[in-house]
Order: sequence, then structure tokens, then C-alpha cells
Amino acid sequence: MGKEILNRTRIAAVRFTAAEYAALERRCKTTTCRQMSEYLRNCLLHQPVTVRHRDASLDEFMLEFIRVRKELSALGNNFNQTVKKLHTLQQTPEFRQWILDTRAQRETLLLEVEEIRKMTAKITQKWLQ
Repeated sequence: MGKEILNRTRIAAVRFTAAEYAALERRCKTTTCRQMSEYLRNCLLHQPVTVRHRDASLDEFMLEFIRVRKELSALGNNFNQTVKKLHTLQQTPEFRQWILDTRAQRETLLLEVEEIRKMTAKITQKWLQ
């Protein structure tokens, strides 16, 4: 009927040197186990331990991609500030035409930046798994 509740009441103490414990912590951090006790229990009871592997080339790509994303964001912000400043200079017809031309470029730039942001979010989600 109901799920049987198993309370863990038995303790098995094991002592490690500092180096052994550090190595154990490193191994535990590469798994999906949330706590060291879960990792140790799985190892001792011969249960499967899921290990996460990271792709080093993807890590390098992500660092570069993050830098590009920040740069694009800064460019978009600078462009927005410039266009807003130019909107205050509507006396000259040349400025008015330049503002209208720049508005279309701004929209294109913002759409491209948004598309890159979406791609970054997808890649980041995959990278974190």
C-alpha cells in the first residue's frame, strides 16, 4: 500500500587522512550525489553512481560566447543612448532623416542581439546539464 519509510539508524565510522578526504571530495563533486553520505553509501553498497563529464572545448566556447554576449549588450546600450540623445536634436532636417535611418538599424541590431541572447540561453542550459 504505502511506501515503507527506512530510517537510517546505524553508523559506520571511517577515518581518512586529509589527502584521502580531499580526493574523496573531488570524486563526490563530479557526481550527481547531493551529499557525501549519499555518494559513500552508493559506493559501499555497489549501487550505480552517475558521474558528470564536462566537455572542455564547450567550456572554452562558452567563455568566449559569454564575452561576445556582454560586448553585444554593451553595443546595444550605447546605440540606444546615442539614438535617444539624437532625438533631442530635431531642429535640423538632416538630423531628422538620420534619426529615422538609425531607428531601423537600431531595431535590426536589437533583434539580432535578442536572437543571440536566446541562443546563449539554450547553449548555457545544455552546458549546465
